[in-house]
Amino acid sequence: MRKLANIAHLGCKEFRSLQRDIALVLLIVWAFSIGVYSAATSMPESLAHASIGVVDEDQSPLSERLINAFQPPYFSPPARIDLSQLDRGMDAGLYTFSLNIPANFQRDVLAGRSPVIQLNVDATQVSQAFTGAGYIQSIGAGEIAEFVRRYRARPAQSAELAVRVKFNPNLLRAWFGSVMEVINQITMLSIILTGAALIREREHGTVEHLLVMPVTPLEIMLAKVWSMGLVVLVATLLSLTLVVQRWLQVPIGGSLGLFLFGAALHLFATTSMGIFFGTVARSMPQLGLLIILVLIPLQILSGGTTPRESMPELVQQIMLAAPTTHFVSLAQAILYRGAGLSIVWPQLLAISAIGTLFFAAALLRFRKTLAQMA
Repeated sequence: MRKLANIAHLGCKEFRSLQRDIALVLLIVWAFSIGVYSAATSMPESLAHASIGVVDEDQSPLSERLINAFQPPYFSPPARIDLSQLDRGMDAGLYTFSLNIPANFQRDVLAGRSPVIQLNVDATQVSQAFTGAGYIQSIGAGEIAEFVRRYRARPAQSAELAVRVKFNPNLLRAWFGSVMEVINQITMLSIILTGAALIREREHGTVEHLLVMPVTPLEIMLAKVWSMGLVVLVATLLSLTLVVQRWLQVPIGGSLGLFLFGAALHLFATTSMGIFFGTVARSMPQLGLLIILVLIPLQILSGGTTPRESMPELVQQIMLAAPTTHFVSLAQAILYRGAGLSIVWPQLLAISAIGTLFFAAALLRFRKTLAQMA
């Protein structure tokens, strides 16, 4: 009971220290509110109001039909230009796309020949270039086929593929981006808070006070883990309910309680990492550099940004040692697909095992650091 009391009192001390650190408090508030919202809404859902210029050398009903097919919200109203303006407009960045419909285009189409429309794409705008080129090809092919058939009806098909999109039927990026950003913030803030708590002890000279108190390194470390982990866990719950569900209108498919349990296990691992980095770094700038070196690979290679299946096999195997890999898989299963404990228990077990190893390594390093200071 005395050890538990020590851990509780030391954890409360961490709360008071964090309360006085206005910069970290503001970072927590921003990361789980504006940070999540901006990450979810910064990228457009699809092609949006792309600028397009059209050189119509045919001046036919078919070319007019093609031009009128490019409408908002995917495209801005097409700008009718002549051939001399095409290259200048692309060079000046006035048009993301430009079409050159050749003369006698309609006549060649009706004659069964295969005339060519030139499509120029400004690939410096990568987010729109790839998607927009596909849209233009699809729209053009559809309009030409319907013009040739002389009516807007689908031809009879022997078989038709019915596509049903589950879990995100409208393919909204915000549904994916908001939850993944919450996961990224959990990892980042837990490492920063525990590492900063340890460095703050060293800078304020309170480590020496702890050394003369009847507390063990295990109690000191557990106090930092539970207190900073609880701060991040509460911020996560508020972010999911207030920002993700209410502000962004993103539905949560599974149990928030099960997700928070998995997040608590993940925090056990990441807060241990933060303490380890806090023993290595001698100042907050050094801690920031260490976190950058570790955090970026954890976020990019864990499956939250790019599917793990598209990564090299060696990278996939290496990242199994990271708790974020299993946590991302767990979060996606629970929050998107409504998975229960019977499905996510392997991820929970893996996170627990990795967290135990990280905690043991951090405790060993922490004891060594305190022994050097004694």
